[in-house]
Amino acid sequence: MTEKIDWKQELLDSEKFNKKQKKRLKIDTKSLTDSWLLGALYIRWKKLKGIRKQPSPDCRASFQEWNKKVEDAYV
Repeated sequence: MTEKIDWKQELLDSEKFNKKQKKRLKIDTKSLTDSWLLGALYIRWKKLKGIRKQPSPDCRASFQEWNKKVEDAYV
């Protein structure tokens, strides 16, 4: 069983915030702009923890390779 991380409380314990940020971390969002602020705070927490976005796989393929696959499929 995995343990649930309370990122909001960790962030509150680690830094100082203004009133609006503290309120947003303690109370659920009620509007779109509240959601944006909470998302920005979550990104700040991830940076503090050293969590980085996983690089996306290289999905590039040349048009010629793709075109050949399409032609082969219809032959």
